[in-house]
Amino acid sequence: MSVLVEIKNLKKVYRTGDITFEALKDVSLDIQAGDFVAIMGPSGSGKSTLLHLMGGLDRPSTGLVTVKGVILNKMNETALAKFRRAHIGFIFQFFNLIDNLTIQANIELPALLQNRQDRKATRHRATSLMERLGILDQAQKHPWELSGGQQQRVAIARALINTPTLLLADEPTGNLDSTSGREVLNILQEFNAQGQTILMVTHDAAAAANAKQVIFIHDGRLVEQMPGNNVQRIAQYMIALTET
Repeated sequence: MSVLVEIKNLKKVYRTGDITFEALKDVSLDIQAGDFVAIMGPSGSGKSTLLHLMGGLDRPSTGLVTVKGVILNKMNETALAKFRRAHIGFIFQFFNLIDNLTIQANIELPALLQNRQDRKATRHRATSLMERLGILDQAQKHPWELSGGQQQRVAIARALINTPTLLLADEPTGNLDSTSGREVLNILQEFNAQGQTILMVTHDAAAAANAKQVIFIHDGRLVEQMPGNNVQRIAQYMIALTET
């Protein structure tokens, strides 16, 4: 496998008046193409900040974030927005769907923003994803008519509509019941098995165990990496971090 994401000496400092908070402290990390990585850590440890920097949603104070050979923090806002649409898909805990659009329109929107000319291909891709995710019969409904699990499936389809190089998921099961959460994790594993690179922030050891590797962050620093196949070991380490 080749390196898809390179993070070098990454720092992120937030300032509010006279108060300074260092969210990330000199983090360096490589993510291989085709990997499925879970990022774990206590609340406020910097895991979501790291994910947002990888996705170009925020800029580091110092250090570099490189995705597919492109240094994100050296791009201007217009170029960065185009790069995100073409190469990065986002799944959020609270779905972030547009209530006044149908399910199909929600899914198609990023593709239409990316390429307004090829509506036929966009419709075909959206239909294929909805069928694969088991929501094709919901295509003309609106988000508020669907269950949480169904809405997250819509969010996954929307994140995948542009065939992203990198899929970022921020607590994708955090707002779901256990059955729906298990279904979402199975979907992510299926796409990863077909080559999709996935980074997932989660607080749930059982969810993290679905990844190929787990990265732990504490107080803004990367403190441990381990395989994602041992839920008991992951849970024990997470408990130890929380108690530190």
